[in-house]
Amino acid sequence: MDSLAMTFTSGWASGVNSYLVVLVLGIAERAGVDGIPAVLGRWEVLAVAAGLYVTEFVADKIPYVDSTWDAVSTAIRPTVGAVLGVLLAGDATSLQAALGGVLGGGTALASHTVKSGSRLAINTSPEPVTNVVASLGEDVTVLGVAVVALHHPVIAASIAAVLLVVGLAVLYVALKYIRRGWRRWKGKDRLPAAVA
Repeated sequence: MDSLAMTFTSGWASGVNSYLVVLVLGIAERAGVDGIPAVLGRWEVLAVAAGLYVTEFVADKIPYVDSTWDAVSTAIRPTVGAVLGVLLAGDATSLQAALGGVLGGGTALASHTVKSGSRLAINTSPEPVTNVVASLGEDVTVLGVAVVALHHPVIAASIAAVLLVVGLAVLYVALKYIRRGWRRWKGKDRLPAAVA
């Protein structure tokens, strides 16, 4: 159960910030935490994850640049979640490793959808503060959930599941209002042309 919980949690976190998850797991492996694949603690993996995390940290604070970064990350985040799922399956049979990959990648795709969709909604706000606050909140949440997962994977998976469900619900409601506003705006745009 701990392996499954860890896979779900790392998948969720990878969908929000995959480089931070790899960095946290790699540092944990270096610190001697059990159950973390040794490959994540390699210096080159840590260096690449740290460099890409710094790049994402900066890009994620700039409105519209963050949405472009999210679009590029649509292929990367679920892939990282799937790879972490396979790695966390350890010496499992090939079916268990495959299930870990599906769980990690699927969860990462779902949380990435929440992140990228909510950031598109936030970018409609004319001020940049909301974007920076959302980005910092994501980083702190991912870091917190990943650290909790190292020692209490089931609790972390429960937190990640709640965050995923709430995020999907909020995204659904936000998209509903965005579509409604878009239709109203398009309707108002056509009204003067019809009167003329």
